[in-house]
Amino acid sequence: MKIKKGDKVKVIYGKDKGKDGIVERVYAKSEKILLRGINIYKKHIKKNEKMPQGGVVEIPRPLEVSKVLLVCPKCGKTTRVAYEIVKGNKVRICKKCKSKL
Repeated sequence: MKIKKGDKVKVIYGKDKGKDGIVERVYAKSEKILLRGINIYKKHIKKNEKMPQGGVVEIPRPLEVSKVLLVCPKCGKTTRVAYEIVKGNKVRICKKCKSKL
């Protein structure tokens, strides 16, 4: 997967279109990512030991990788990711400014 934990991304589809966020967790098998403060849904909780009254809780849900674009830390633009082999190591490259990510 081209996006890793800690990357800054911008949402390009859905209800949170245009928002920026930082990747908290990557789910490689299902190709989804969890972003801090984005794709928040409300869940109704029954009474239990932790919440004696029950209630409504806001939780973040994973978002598909295809709905986000990586933001280059150097040029600050949304970009696609390219790969380049440098000294036997695979390195991610910004397609716009050609810098390492």
